[in-house]
Amino acid sequence: MTSTYVKDPAPAPPRPPETGTSRPLTRRAADWLTAFCFTLPALLLFGALVLAPILYAVYVSLFDWGGFGAPSDYAGLDNYTRLIHDPVFLGDLWRGLLLVLFSVCVQLPFALGMAVLLNRKLRGRALYRMLFFAPYVLSEVITGVLFSMIFAPDDGLADKVLGSVGLDGLGGLWFADQDHVLPTLFLVMTWKYFGFHMMLYLAGLQGIPTELHEAARIDGAGPWQRFRHITLPLLGPTVRISVFLSVIGAIQLFDLVWVVTQGGPDHHSETMAVTMFQFGFKRYQIGYASAISIAMFLISLVFALIYQRSVLRRDTQGALTAMRASR
Repeated sequence: MTSTYVKDPAPAPPRPPETGTSRPLTRRAADWLTAFCFTLPALLLFGALVLAPILYAVYVSLFDWGGFGAPSDYAGLDNYTRLIHDPVFLGDLWRGLLLVLFSVCVQLPFALGMAVLLNRKLRGRALYRMLFFAPYVLSEVITGVLFSMIFAPDDGLADKVLGSVGLDGLGGLWFADQDHVLPTLFLVMTWKYFGFHMMLYLAGLQGIPTELHEAARIDGAGPWQRFRHITLPLLGPTVRISVFLSVIGAIQLFDLVWVVTQGGPDHHSETMAVTMFQFGFKRYQIGYASAISIAMFLISLVFALIYQRSVLRRDTQGALTAMRASR
């Protein structure tokens, strides 16, 4: 009896491991569906509370509408043409630019200096931090009423303090004077908001390793050199966010100005938001007020996009890189 030798079949080559690009299509579709289901509530809220009002404001801005009944008197782009030639609105743009410059060049450096000072080991620094941050906790209405009494002509606390030290000539009408209303208003803004930026800078300073300063001190670097070459570069992301928030806040400033001056005297403290409120709720020109709101939105949007692409781009790329590395 003869036996037949049967050769075993060759083993199958090992299958390559699955990668992200070779996953089945159903798996990807399931991932996308899951992500969509989780983001759908946020998208609905964003559409209802942000996109819908913006689109409605664009629609209303095309009508000469007083706010009663349905918009019917179609005006096209007349409201925007009027906006370009309106001296009050052009003045709002100039005053907004001045407030932005004051905030970036005066308020933020002052907040940064106070943050650097309070980051040192000082007796009672927790109390100082609380006192400097307390004005930001107060509402704009309370702040406006408070400083309306402080800067009241003749009977205000500011005039009395200046008179007690022999500086009567520095006192004046404050909010009632066309030449002094904007600097006085900016002084109130600085008192109100610098504590917020100071706390941002303090949070950023806490993240800077002390070993870097100690090493620089051993190498002979002075306080200014350590601040310039260590503190300021590492604090860069916080400073850039602070500048962004300050500029957007100055563009949209309303409640503090309305409580203190209502845009007076003679529009010399008026902002775009105050002008929009005046035309919308005082003169019932809803179409023109909507055009002003769209102009504010576009200015803020263009600034945000340019600032993000030119200034915040490196910070966002670094954050995405860190997120990928942590996975």
